Amino acid sequence: MAGSQVLKRRRTALERAEKFLSESCFPDCNLRGRLFGDTCPLVSLSCFQTPQRIPHDEAVRQEFRPTKVGDSFGPTWWTCWFKVELSIPREWAGKEVHLLWESDGEGMVWRDAQPVQGLTKEGEKTSYILTDGLKEAEPHSLTVYVEVACNGLFGAGKGSLIAPPDPDKKFTLNKAELVVFNRDVHELLVDFEILVDMAKVLGEENQRSFQTLYVANQMVNLLDVTDSCTFPAVRHLASSIFSQKNGESQHTIHAMGHCHIDSAWLWPYEESIRKCARSWVTVIRLMEKNPEFTFVCSQAQQFEWVRNWYPGLYAQIQDYAKEGRFIPVGGTWVEMDGNLPSGESMVRQFLQGQRFFQQQFGKLCSEFWLPDTFGYSAQLPQLMRGCGIRWFLTQKLSWSLVNTFPHSTFFWEGIDGSQVLTHFPPGNSYALKGRVEEMLKTMNNNRDKGRVNHSAALFGFGDGGGGPTQKMLDRLKRMSDTDGLPRVQMSTPDRFFSMLEKEKTQLFTWIGELFLELHNGTYTTQAQIKKGNRECERILHDAEVLSSFALTQKNTFQYPSIKLQHLWRLLLLNQFHDVLPGSCIQLVVEDAMRYYAEIRSMCGLLIKDAVRSLFGELLPTGPETAESLLVLNTLPWERTEVISRTGAKTLGAIVLESVQDGHCANQFVIFDDVPLYWDAWDVMDYHLETRKPITTLLKPLEIVLAGGLRGSVKFSLQISEWSVITQEVILDAMCPYLRFLTQVDWNEAHRFLKVEFPLQVRSMNATYEIQFGHLQRPTHWNTSWDWARFEVWSHKWMDLSEHGFGVALLNDCKYGASVHKNVMSLSLLRAPKSPDPTADIGPHEFTYAVMPHRGSFQEAGVIRYAYNLNFPLHTVPAVSAQCPAWSAFSVHSPAVVLETVKQAEDRLDGLVVRLYESHGSTVVTWLQTSLPVKEAISCDLLERPDPSSHLPLEEHGLKLSFTPFQVRSVLLILRQ
Repeated sequence: MAGSQVLKRRRTALERAEKFLSESCFPDCNLRGRLFGDTCPLVSLSCFQTPQRIPHDEAVRQEFRPTKVGDSFGPTWWTCWFKVELSIPREWAGKEVHLLWESDGEGMVWRDAQPVQGLTKEGEKTSYILTDGLKEAEPHSLTVYVEVACNGLFGAGKGSLIAPPDPDKKFTLNKAELVVFNRDVHELLVDFEILVDMAKVLGEENQRSFQTLYVANQMVNLLDVTDSCTFPAVRHLASSIFSQKNGESQHTIHAMGHCHIDSAWLWPYEESIRKCARSWVTVIRLMEKNPEFTFVCSQAQQFEWVRNWYPGLYAQIQDYAKEGRFIPVGGTWVEMDGNLPSGESMVRQFLQGQRFFQQQFGKLCSEFWLPDTFGYSAQLPQLMRGCGIRWFLTQKLSWSLVNTFPHSTFFWEGIDGSQVLTHFPPGNSYALKGRVEEMLKTMNNNRDKGRVNHSAALFGFGDGGGGPTQKMLDRLKRMSDTDGLPRVQMSTPDRFFSMLEKEKTQLFTWIGELFLELHNGTYTTQAQIKKGNRECERILHDAEVLSSFALTQKNTFQYPSIKLQHLWRLLLLNQFHDVLPGSCIQLVVEDAMRYYAEIRSMCGLLIKDAVRSLFGELLPTGPETAESLLVLNTLPWERTEVISRTGAKTLGAIVLESVQDGHCANQFVIFDDVPLYWDAWDVMDYHLETRKPITTLLKPLEIVLAGGLRGSVKFSLQISEWSVITQEVILDAMCPYLRFLTQVDWNEAHRFLKVEFPLQVRSMNATYEIQFGHLQRPTHWNTSWDWARFEVWSHKWMDLSEHGFGVALLNDCKYGASVHKNVMSLSLLRAPKSPDPTADIGPHEFTYAVMPHRGSFQEAGVIRYAYNLNFPLHTVPAVSAQCPAWSAFSVHSPAVVLETVKQAEDRLDGLVVRLYESHGSTVVTWLQTSLPVKEAISCDLLERPDPSSHLPLEEHGLKLSFTPFQVRSVLLILRQ
């Protein structure tokens, strides 16, 4: 006889099923309360604390003292090592036994002197599997160690995620015991969860929603949580849903395990090393139990950390990489900022990253993996293609505050015409949890429906690490081919992008930069980091150029390749997308400044060595007095300028003529700067409503130098009771720009300092330098896409020109800028308080320059003058007054910049020179050299020579052709 049918109310049926899974409601009689069976206390628990991050071998030799559950440890950034002695009861034979560990902080289990499992409550990892099914022959008693970092998955902010760290925070051990884990209960819980989520998310208008709800309700009726004999029938009932397959047209989601680890952010670099180990060793454990599981992992620097600090774990990673399951991706040294590094720095990110992956894993990456950066330069497509990369994945543009980007899958075209196939995972996250809602969003949010039927889904805890969990994998298995849901399959980047390639004929193309309409304060925050970056990019350039020249002139000179690689890697590390942008805690800033100091110091020594090797006979070797100066120019053009002394006297007048009538040039202005949430990251459009000119004169104008080759004046302005600007305005006789050497004693809170130049120039667009080129942005706010760019980024220069005349604004270390209508503005300093309360507080020194010009900025040489401002001449005392003039390279076309000269990575007898077309023109030019070159071969940005592209050495040098903004590398083989 059939049972009586009860009329089900959707709400009560749904809540009944939810309560059956609840951790807090009715755990005495629901299914969740049966996840763990018998428990057993530990034999003993002891610990010791240290402010240092020490290796396991050193830790286990320390004196451990008894401790217990409920005790607290710390403070922040310390490490507490626990010695855990345990004995598994004999009567638990055949059962799955876990060490249940719940504590604040991030933990790592060590067993037999090897890391075996990460434990992080925030990352839903609170147990370590001691045995899947205890055998009599297995040891029942053993000792393991748990290393607990006194910081959470997201650092130790006080009160909010991005608040400065609480230095006195304490961390508590809440649970430490042995438990029997009921695997059959876990499987049922996942079944229930998927069905309940389908019922909720599919909605009342979807018949599948009601099917899953009624099945879940029947399962509750059928299941006796105290009698495991009822479990098989309940699981069979669940499978009646999961076994109903999709049609052939269903959307396919390519799921890939992921674990985004910020190389530094709310924690220092050293803690990131341990985050990598904790996260990746957990991935290895999951791979042992889930043969279909694939995991993608970027950032060569992090692999290098694990290789050096955890060699046993690294060997396991390499084994799974050979199987194609632990998959290195991205091709860069770190996931760098996509806006601020120079073009050459971006090349080195790929060069160092791709070479590492080739050497360590036997293959180059085909995809650039940059999910979490704050915008994407329009030069990136060319750099990717030049480094063996044809695919690009990111998702951060989904954070844009104003406009919704119109595509999920498309071709991205750079300023030179290079294209890469690009995908934005429609789930808008790189840290999915494998839930029904996320898979449906991934399908429904696809903005290219009808053109593409495949999407990527990256799952696993991220930012602070953690990675995937077994529960995530179990959820995805049940959604592999279930009617009502998209198909979900474990995949790889190669498999996924290859499927997109088959559908590429229907894709749209996006040309130009991918501008993030958020986090535009990162162009200015932490000015000292940005200054250090620009300076170190310059000094590394100079060290390589001079060392390359020395290599060609002296057979005894040893090119310092190992030292330079070390220094470049330090710089590249600091270009990580939360360090160079300034969105990091004070400890990270201190690390970054220390690395910059090391680069400056060591490069200074390398330059001295190269100069001595090149010009040793001209340099003093003892107490003799120098008679002259040896002047070294590391740029590929003569540094004599086009303006005479008489002309220099009129430069000031030209500057004044270029200023809008009734307005002041070089006007310092200050704004209130309180974003909605992301303090160090964001500048909101409403800050513009609070503009206040700085006009209080602290020290009146005084003449410093009266004229001749240089004239200058100096003054000071009072910003506030706590902050002062002192500026020297410098006019050089042989220079077409007016320099502003600026010192600021800055002690503000949530204020934004800029300098403005209102110009007598009208143009619909302004031009901004980017990596290896430039682009235009509108000066008007016609559309939401226009006004969302109220604060943008630029490199060494920007320019506002009308036909026949314009004004360029140059700088030596600034990146934030804007041009609205005719007002050109350079962003100077911010004062956020989270996550670093000391950000930008203190003294600053920087230079900018205004350069009015006739004709276009290309014809006026703005690009070269911006280089000159950033690359000062080197002067060395010499004993001879007859220092010979010597030139290593020259380029005939002013449109082509010789950016880099370095030793080839794989040929000791080779130099690589890198040039780019800077004007946006098609041009043929000659590269002349006095170096002993016997052969020239075109190569890509990874320095792989093109055997079919030998370049003839002619009387005038090398004849090279360029298309607009093209970057070219040439391998020069030297005569021995």
